[in-house]
Amino acid sequence: MSLGDDFLPELDARETKKAVIEAFDKYRKCKYLTFEEREASMTASYSDMPRGGGISDQTASIAVYNTDKNAARRAYCERIERAVARLPRMERFLIERRYMAADSDYITDQRVYNHEFQPEISWTLYKKYRWEAFYKLALYLRIHVVAKKNEDGEKDGDK
Repeated sequence: MSLGDDFLPELDARETKKAVIEAFDKYRKCKYLTFEEREASMTASYSDMPRGGGISDQTASIAVYNTDKNAARRAYCERIERAVARLPRMERFLIERRYMAADSDYITDQRVYNHEFQPEISWTLYKKYRWEAFYKLALYLRIHVVAKKNEDGEKDGDK
């Protein structure tokens, strides 16, 4: 029984990598930056502009906003963490060290493959692990970008 060639899609590596890195940037912002909650103003504001007959409950709308934003941030982080937890050990280690740490903006690929991996691995093997992890994460998170094919059935840029 064959699954066929279309079982796993061929992805546009550059665009998929970009999408995964953007997802991790958002993850770090949601995880490590504090959320500034809105507060109700205690001072009444007056306006010459006529208002409609609608009644506004400022406190309730602020409470809903604060709760919904925090819940959405937590859910996004948990979704990313669940996807990473499904990866094989080496790929998970690479992703956690390079892309999920609070200071990952200051950690380079070279530092990870030369100093974090014990024993250290080559750049080629590191790129292979990273692409495998990105491929799986892009599919898990549904942020993959499928490679476009031209009329001849070849990928764009193959000529």
